[in-house]
Amino acid sequence: MSTTPALTRDQKRDLYRDGYIVLKGAVAPELVDAALERLRNPVEGEYVGGTREMTDLVNASSVTPILHEAMGYFDPPIVCQVGVIPVRKRSDRYNNLGYPEKDQPYYGAESHMDGLCTIGVPQEVVHGTPDEIYKRYISSGPKGDIGRSPEVMGHNSVPLFEDPEMTLGMGSFTTFAFVCLNDQTREGCGQTALLRGAHHATERFFQWQRAQNGCIGPEGPGWPRLNYDAPNHCGHVYLPEAVREQFLDETSESTPDGQLWPRPTQVLMEPGDACLTLFHIPHSGTRNENGTESRKNIIFRIRNKKRQPNVMVNGVSDHPDRGQRGEWLEFEEGNNPWERSKDALCDMWDEWQGMTEVVAEERAKEAAARA
Repeated sequence: MSTTPALTRDQKRDLYRDGYIVLKGAVAPELVDAALERLRNPVEGEYVGGTREMTDLVNASSVTPILHEAMGYFDPPIVCQVGVIPVRKRSDRYNNLGYPEKDQPYYGAESHMDGLCTIGVPQEVVHGTPDEIYKRYISSGPKGDIGRSPEVMGHNSVPLFEDPEMTLGMGSFTTFAFVCLNDQTREGCGQTALLRGAHHATERFFQWQRAQNGCIGPEGPGWPRLNYDAPNHCGHVYLPEAVREQFLDETSESTPDGQLWPRPTQVLMEPGDACLTLFHIPHSGTRNENGTESRKNIIFRIRNKKRQPNVMVNGVSDHPDRGQRGEWLEFEEGNNPWERSKDALCDMWDEWQGMTEVVAEERAKEAAARA
């Protein structure tokens, strides 16, 4: 008798502890082969991320029933991010952190939260006061000089702020699901890197931010948007310092300026493997320096329907409280989407309905250990 795929109790404990789980062989070989064929033979003018061959990696695989049981129901993705990273060596370009890419340790990992407005950083050293640099930065986005407002968009189409009052500096969802289409069993092949266990730290940080003044994300308490001490004087602060410093130890590598960086875990996978993560876990793509072909991960951003039952989430957006390009959505009276998203940021397990018992057990163990 066949059974519906689901995480085991031990896997749920791993997900609680680490913030991610790798599902070996979650996607059938024929689905992997179909996606690879579509990548090799794209149709002119068509975005391959919206094709059935790509969305079937979740919609027609065991990923969907596993997530239904562990997390809850969600909109079947209609589009995804095609995460192809070519083989390449180190470069002199400034990365989004404001550091020369060649100097960034761990194959150039830029551990970050999703849903953050990213405007291209200057490729030369900039000068001026912090206020002057900030104003030039937000004016260099796609909409030009419109001042500091939630209408400012990043080059990644994410708003500077999600809400009109500018109290929420990031979008959010419930889980990443990324499917591996080629061999990524050796480090340095462009695989995704995760800051293992950091989801607990980011949740605590959001709770602290909200308690201070109700503002969450960049430009909220303890999280400046820009690092004026970066080598280019205008780098993104992708992780608040209060989170970053918790993951520094004697193994941490540094950039030439002496700045230490948390060591992420490289997620090693084979074709057909899938990785599920909480939204809260910092992550990054890495440089495909040792690979023999382009790295191919197909990435889905999924949100539990309970947060906004009447809003369709397409599978690629990291800011589904706004339109894909920052459009304002209409919500019924009494439905404050920004506050609901703040609730989710401050209680990351609320949208994981199948994790309730395990979360309660693990928290009880933690409380007993502290006592």
